[in-house]
Amino acid sequence: MKITPLDIQQQQFKGKMLGGLDPEDVDAFLQSVASEMENLLRENNELKEQQARHNREMAEMGEKEKDLRETMLAAQRITEEMKANAQKEASLLVSEAELRAERIVMDAERQLGDLKARIEEVRRQKVQFEISLKALLDSYARQLSGDEQS
Repeated sequence: MKITPLDIQQQQFKGKMLGGLDPEDVDAFLQSVASEMENLLRENNELKEQQARHNREMAEMGEKEKDLRETMLAAQRITEEMKANAQKEASLLVSEAELRAERIVMDAERQLGDLKARIEEVRRQKVQFEISLKALLDSYARQLSGDEQS
C-alpha cells in the first residue's frame, strides 16, 4: 500500500485517556513526515526525469556514434576506390605513353630509313654525275686533241 503525503497529513490517531498522545505533537510530527515525504517524492521524480533525459542523451549519442562509424567506413571505402581509380588511371597513362613512345621510335626509324635511301640516291647520282662529267671531259679532250691535229 502506497502512502502519500496527503495520507500522512490526514491520519488521525485515537487518544487514550491516561497517558495518551499529545495531538499537537502528533500533528507536528505528521506535518514533518509529510513534508519530508513530499520532498523525497519530488526529488525522486526529478531523478527519474533526469535519468530519462540521460537515457535519451545516451541513445542519441549511440545513434551519433553509429552514424560516425558508418561515415568513417564510407570515407574509407571512397578512399580505397579513389586509390584504385588513380592506379588504373596511372596504368592507362603509362600504357598510352609507352604506345606513343613506340610510335615515335617507329617514325624515327622510318625517317632514318628514308634518309639513308635519299643519301644512297644522292651518292648514286654523284657517281653518275662524275661518270657523265668524265665522259664529257674526255669527249672535249678528244675534240680538242682532234682540232689540234687538224
